Amino acid sequence: MFNSIFLIVVVVSTLMCSFVNSMRFNLNSDQPKCITEDIKRNAMTIGKYSVVNLNEGYPIPDSHKITVRVRSPIGNNYHFGNHVDSGNFAFTTTEAGDYTACFSVLEQKPSITVTIDFEWRSGVADRDWYKVAKKDKIEVMEYELQRLYDTVTLIHEEMFYLREREEEMQDLNKATDNKMFTFIFLSIIVCLSVAGLQLWHLKIFFERKKLL
Repeated sequence: MFNSIFLIVVVVSTLMCSFVNSMRFNLNSDQPKCITEDIKRNAMTIGKYSVVNLNEGYPIPDSHKITVRVRSPIGNNYHFGNHVDSGNFAFTTTEAGDYTACFSVLEQKPSITVTIDFEWRSGVADRDWYKVAKKDKIEVMEYELQRLYDTVTLIHEEMFYLREREEEMQDLNKATDNKMFTFIFLSIIVCLSVAGLQLWHLKIFFERKKLL
């Protein structure tokens, strides 16, 4: 009972923190950088990125433009931006797992550093609820109920997703245990066989030398 309550608290906290991966980071021209997020299947996710212009009033030089690629856990491309200073992406995931967004700059000598603003949202976080409320002209209570309903739905889906991942890990552990047992069993047989051959060889050697 306590474990179930703890799991619910963790999931709620995760969703209320709302998978909003908003950050600013430096990217070196000789060192690509990748950001990975674990997203469940059939989840809506959106992202936007831009190169920070350190010289306001002047265009971003071509040397500071970046290449961005977003991939699924099995390697499918969901977004590709080549030599751009900003962009965005939005898609619905078709499989669960680690989705990766990789950033790079053309290699230059000497190396340069580019500052990037990046925001990645999924689940409840990918909805602008205030715009929805304004657009539909609904009451505050209806807006809160709809938001809570979607949050509960996501919690329910997330719990099933975590259960599936737990079952996958249990199956993997069982398969690993079976392989280890087989390997150890075969190792023992090989060791015993080698020991038997050594004894047999020594016996023949001593008989030939007439020591036995």
